[in-house]
Amino acid sequence: MLASRDRHADRVVPPSGFTAQLTLFAAAAMAFLAVFALALSLASGRLAARWGDELARSATIRITAPQDQQSAQVEAALRILETTKGVRTARALTDAEQQALLAPWFGADLALDTLPVPRLIEVIEDADGMDPAGLRLRLAAEVPGAVLDDHSRWRAPLVSAASRLRTLGWTSTLLIAAVMAAMVTLAANAALAANAQVISVLRLVGATDAYIAQAFIRRFTIRTLIGASAGMALGMVAVLFMPGGNDETATFLTGLGFQGWHWITPLLVPPLAALVAFLATRMAARRTLETLT
Repeated sequence: MLASRDRHADRVVPPSGFTAQLTLFAAAAMAFLAVFALALSLASGRLAARWGDELARSATIRITAPQDQQSAQVEAALRILETTKGVRTARALTDAEQQALLAPWFGADLALDTLPVPRLIEVIEDADGMDPAGLRLRLAAEVPGAVLDDHSRWRAPLVSAASRLRTLGWTSTLLIAAVMAAMVTLAANAALAANAQVISVLRLVGATDAYIAQAFIRRFTIRTLIGASAGMALGMVAVLFMPGGNDETATFLTGLGFQGWHWITPLLVPPLAALVAFLATRMAARRTLETLT
């Protein structure tokens, strides 16, 4: 078995050389990439859930009216929201908050009174949610300059994009496993071909194909496990030093790392890589031994 050590069987497979280095390097590199693919998948899932939950529970009312009517229409809209079922809180953004929203486009020195900037009201829904269609009718009747934006137009594309990123991450993980299987298969075939004469001698002295195949399976599985463990450790260290959620310089990469119990998932990479190597080497050994006569 794989856990037992048979020194005579181990001699069938060269302990060092090209095949050993190829297996170790391929396993380490694929495990390193697999850690990042897992981080991308899990982070994209969190992103999709956060965007879906937060944006689904918020809305914005934009009030466009003459300067002398804005305050009255804002007050009228707030009174309507106070009696609207499903609205937890509603407040008008201050001049400073609106100026901060416009600063990336117009600069921090923008004077709101010099531009016809609409007033914004932030609406936070409760767990039951509100009726956007009914609220639009009430606003149209009592606040003619109000426009309700429940974020549905751009919430769905964002959530869809995050979900596609998650799918891409899991697809990348499967492709990494396939590439690892191909590399281990090539290495096993090379080792079997290089030891064709040794295999012939072993057959002459009574060794069965199952015994010979087990030697190759054990050696390549252990090599893959060692290489994948090293690659996983390096990948986790790299993810650990990626920008975090509190990093002011982080942008796209913010929150890409593992969080909470997700740090356990990379530990599954080495045993899964060893399983892939076991199956790939088993198939390669059986197929090659059948061709060697």
